[in-house]
Amino acid sequence: MTNSTPRICVVGGGPAGLTCARVLQGHGIEVTVYDADDSVDSRDPGGTLDLHADSGQIALADAGLLDAFMAQARPEGQAKTRRDHHGTVLAEFTPGPGDEAAPEIDRGRLRRLLFDHLRPGTVRWGHRLVRATRLGHGGHRLEFADGTAVEADLVIGADGAWSKVRPLVSDATPRHLGVCFLDARFDEVDSRHPEVAAIVGAGHMFSNDNDGRAVILQRNGDGVVRGYIAFRAAPDWQVGAGVDLTDRESIRSHLAREFGHWSVAMRALIVRNDGDYVPRSFWALPAPLTWEHVPGVTLIGDAAHLMAPFGGHGANLAMLDGAELAHAVSRACGPDPATGLDEATARYESDMFARSGDLAVSSNEALLQFFATTDVPDLPPDPEQEHRDYLARAEAYRQERARRADAHTDS
Repeated sequence: MTNSTPRICVVGGGPAGLTCARVLQGHGIEVTVYDADDSVDSRDPGGTLDLHADSGQIALADAGLLDAFMAQARPEGQAKTRRDHHGTVLAEFTPGPGDEAAPEIDRGRLRRLLFDHLRPGTVRWGHRLVRATRLGHGGHRLEFADGTAVEADLVIGADGAWSKVRPLVSDATPRHLGVCFLDARFDEVDSRHPEVAAIVGAGHMFSNDNDGRAVILQRNGDGVVRGYIAFRAAPDWQVGAGVDLTDRESIRSHLAREFGHWSVAMRALIVRNDGDYVPRSFWALPAPLTWEHVPGVTLIGDAAHLMAPFGGHGANLAMLDGAELAHAVSRACGPDPATGLDEATARYESDMFARSGDLAVSSNEALLQFFATTDVPDLPPDPEQEHRDYLARAEAYRQERARRADAHTDS
C-alpha cells in the first residue's frame, strides 16, 4: 500500500456509510461499500428524520447535496405538538417562514438521494458481513455470507447497532434501555384517517401518561403518518403478556388494555392503523464510548455511538462522522499527504468521541425521563431556542473548520 492508493471498504450502506463514500469520491479516493440489503430500497428503512444545520446539513454540504436535499425536505415537518394522554395540547411549535434549521426527510428518500450520487458499482448489495479478521500490518479481511471475501487497508464500520466491525476495536455491546415500541402506519391519512391527521398536524405529536406509556406520531411524505406506540418493557415482553406479534388483533387487544385509561381519541392512534405492527426496541452503547485506536479500522454512526433517538442526533452525527472521516482520509491519501492514514483516522476518532459523547448521554437520559413514572420535564425542549442553537453551532463549526484549514496551510 502507498499513501495514495489504500484499499478502503465501508461496511454498511446507510446514511453514514453512503455519506462517507460520497465525500471520499469527491476527494478522488476510491471506495467500496458492502451492504446486506438486496438493493437500496429492498426493505422498509423506517420513518422520517430531521437533519440539523450543525451536523447532517454540514455533511450534505460537504457531499455537494445540500440543495438536492432541500428540494426534497419538508421544513413544515419541524412542527411539534405535545399532548397528554387525554389529548389536551400542552405545547405547540410551528416553524416560521425560512426556518430550515432541521427540516424533515423520509429515511428512504435520503438513502436513495445519497446512493444515486455515488459512482455506479460503488455499493455491493447482498453482502452480509459475517467475519472481520486482522491480517497484520494494519490490514483486515472481510468475509461475507455468500462466501466472498476481500482485504482492505482501511475498514470503516458503518454497520449499525450490531456491528460486526466494532469487536475489532471495542468489546462494548448495546444494552436495552427498558423501552419497547410498536411501529404502526396510517396511509392516505388526510382522506382515510382525518382524525389522525388533525392530531399530528404537519410534523410531530408527542404524548405520554407519566406512567411509562407514550405515543409519538410523525408526518412522513406521500400522505403517510408513522406511529410509535411505546412502553416500558423487556425485549421479550410479548411472552409474559401472551401476545402473538404476528396477530394484529392479539396486539390490539393487549394495547386496548394497557392504554385503556387514555381518551377515546388518543386510543384511536393506537388501534386503527393500517397494516401490521412492527415490534422494535431501544438499545444504546455505553456512553460516552471511546477506544484505543486500532490500525486499519474505525467506526462511524451507530456502530460507534448508538444512542436513544430523543433529540434526533443519531443519524445527524452518523452523517457528519462519515464526512469528517472522509476529509481525514483525504489528508492522508491526497497528492500531497499531510499525515499518515492511521494518524488521520486516530485524529478523526478523537474528534468524534468529543462530538458524540455528551449527546449520547443526554439522549439516553431524555428517553428514560420521558418514560418515567412521575412528572417529566417539558420534552421536547423549546424548539425555537433549539433551532437558534443549531444555527449558532453550525456557524461555530464552520469557523473552527476554517481555522484548522488555515493552521494546516501555514504549517
